[in-house]
Amino acid sequence: MSSTAKIRRPSLFHQALESRWAAEMYTTFWSMPLLHRAPRGDGHPVLVLPGFLASGTSTFMLRYYLKHLGYAGHRWKLGRNLGPVGEKEHEVLERLTELRRRYNRKVSVVGWSLGGIYARELAWMAPEDVRQVITLGTPIRHARAVTVSWLYEDVTGQRESHMDPDLLARVPEPPPVPSTTVYSRTDGVVPWQCAIDKEAEQTENVRVEGSHIGLGFHPAVLWVIADRLAQPEGEWRPFNRKGIKSLVYPRPDRLPPGI
Repeated sequence: MSSTAKIRRPSLFHQALESRWAAEMYTTFWSMPLLHRAPRGDGHPVLVLPGFLASGTSTFMLRYYLKHLGYAGHRWKLGRNLGPVGEKEHEVLERLTELRRRYNRKVSVVGWSLGGIYARELAWMAPEDVRQVITLGTPIRHARAVTVSWLYEDVTGQRESHMDPDLLARVPEPPPVPSTTVYSRTDGVVPWQCAIDKEAEQTENVRVEGSHIGLGFHPAVLWVIADRLAQPEGEWRPFNRKGIKSLVYPRPDRLPPGI
């Protein structure tokens, strides 16, 4: 049995729970007074990458929040995300390079779902330009287990077996920069086993309870992102979920053997 076969697609129940994204957005609006108490930013640039079929507009709330905290939040300006096809991968790298030169500072990259594939790849392509990587529900392995894998193949004409083997080998490996993967065990799109990282010195998994669609504006996710970005450059430490925060952030899972 292949490792992909060991990972089941999200249940119909979890897929149905994706409808809670609206409630999560509503909760975020009410949580803003608390979210505004998050650590302030140091002004460094943050590139936010959207998920599959989404454009930079989908990341507006996250970028607005980052700018409120003092970061230079930027969208990717490359239209809808159809995956690493054609020259898109190099265009994202050009966007990263543009921000690096503009601010003369390393860029943090936040990738939502498929956008996280780009984020991790940027860390491999230009580690000297990337400060840290944060992914939200990103299928870093066994993409065929994702609920909408059929749609991705239909829209892009790409099957996992036809993708760049070097890319497929790199993405599951911990990036050469500090990395945080945020995931939900009740994600109705990406199985949690596909979205967590291997254990490494500067790699961590942070578990939240929420939908896949809502990860980009879920209040618990926004707080994690703010906390991670606020760390001084070169002084990365794992997210502290002790105390009352353990009620919001359950103990993260470890990658099951053989996956």
